[in-house]
Amino acid sequence: MVNNQEILTNASGIPVPSNTVSKSVGKQGPLLLEDYTLLEKMAHFNRERIPERVVHAIGSGAYGTFTVTDDITQYTKAKLFSEVGKQTEIFARFSAVAKSKGGSDIYRDLRGFAVKFYTEEGNWDMVGNNTPIFFMRDPIKFMDFIRSQKEHPKEHWRHDQMWWDFLSLTPESIHQVLWLMGDRGAPMGWRHMNGYGSHTFSLINEENERIWVKFHFKTDQGNKFFTDEQWRKMQGIEPRWAAKDLYNAIEEGDYPSWTMHIQTMTDKQAQNFQWNPFDLTKIWPHADFPLQRVGKFELNRNPENYFAEVEQAAFSPGNVVPGISWSPDRMLQARIMSYADAHRHRLSVNYDNIPVNQPHATKVNDPYRDGLMRTDSNKGGRINYNPSHEGYPQADQNAEAPPYHVSGMAARIELDEEDHYDQARMYYDMLDNDEKKRLYNNIAGSLGKASEEVIKDQMQLFRNVYPELADKVEQAIANSEPPKPEPKPATV
Repeated sequence: MVNNQEILTNASGIPVPSNTVSKSVGKQGPLLLEDYTLLEKMAHFNRERIPERVVHAIGSGAYGTFTVTDDITQYTKAKLFSEVGKQTEIFARFSAVAKSKGGSDIYRDLRGFAVKFYTEEGNWDMVGNNTPIFFMRDPIKFMDFIRSQKEHPKEHWRHDQMWWDFLSLTPESIHQVLWLMGDRGAPMGWRHMNGYGSHTFSLINEENERIWVKFHFKTDQGNKFFTDEQWRKMQGIEPRWAAKDLYNAIEEGDYPSWTMHIQTMTDKQAQNFQWNPFDLTKIWPHADFPLQRVGKFELNRNPENYFAEVEQAAFSPGNVVPGISWSPDRMLQARIMSYADAHRHRLSVNYDNIPVNQPHATKVNDPYRDGLMRTDSNKGGRINYNPSHEGYPQADQNAEAPPYHVSGMAARIELDEEDHYDQARMYYDMLDNDEKKRLYNNIAGSLGKASEEVIKDQMQLFRNVYPELADKVEQAIANSEPPKPEPKPATV
């Protein structure tokens, strides 16, 4: 209940004389520059919006708890996995990737799946997607890929031609294209989709032994999806369907949950693996590397303020705790830098001081000082340099991860170029006839809007997977309604 007796103040705690009427020279005179209440209110309003995320701008989040159900201490010394039954507080954020804020959260696209574990050793950020793979494996292509998903630089609306143009010339994308255009490309809200770390990471045990790992989070609600017709219709009725579905479920006590699994691979297995184990466009087949259950997380509390807790939530693959580490995955190596850098741009260099990003169970003794939005004591009078004869926090050598067992001179070396299609073929073989039919129609509805040249190149990629796939998509395009021409800007 609102306390109507509470005094309204400005940000300095000074009582506000009026929040509805400005100060003027008489009833019909001009306003006064001394009306500090008005000036502050206008100035703050002008600055309410911060830069939106370039990707993953549309999203929802909630708090919850992760509980260990199975022992994996043979693989990792991370304390959050130290014993069965142990619980860790978490914050999860789900998102759509390509569109800008204000857009729909149910359209066909990849989904972000990020979980912040507030562990006793600091925050572990598991920052992934709802698919175990991605469109590319070299980060130098990522910026161009995202631009192909956004608005045309002149006309400023999104063209199917643009992203098919890029994909048709990026053969390693074909595996992810089939995932995206299939059923799981349009999940029925955040609750009915899986999450994946996608990249290869590593676990390190007490003996400082490293094993490669992939993280999986399987939805306990079951995978459900919208058909193309359903999500397009729903987009016009409730474009934030996913946000409402998650929020209402938690408010009603129907707490969604996900079961965490891992796949593990030894160095020896990695050297003999059919594909590059650090290639983000590839999975590890479950038959060869079976899922091992680890635990379960449940979301049970909605944020009190969306901006403070969801919009300002900042996740980075660079945040790994002792016992969890990275791999030579090229995309992962780039994300370690780029995510934190995006947060510095959006939220200031001190984004980790924002409450939703602060660790819960460990004292922060970082070496950082000053900067925009410094809201704590700034380390008080502690010396701000090291080494020093005065007291200063010391590094923990036990936090050092062992070196990778990889070698080679620094160079620009392309990964295998002829292995783009085998896993796409494996994925296609898993689909039943109805799933394949929806896949053909989904592709046709979008690719049919592209130019003949783009369609030809993309069809060749489909043909390299299976001639049948290309033939069926061509038939679907031929049998569909002719695409309507893109609207042209009005002339005056």
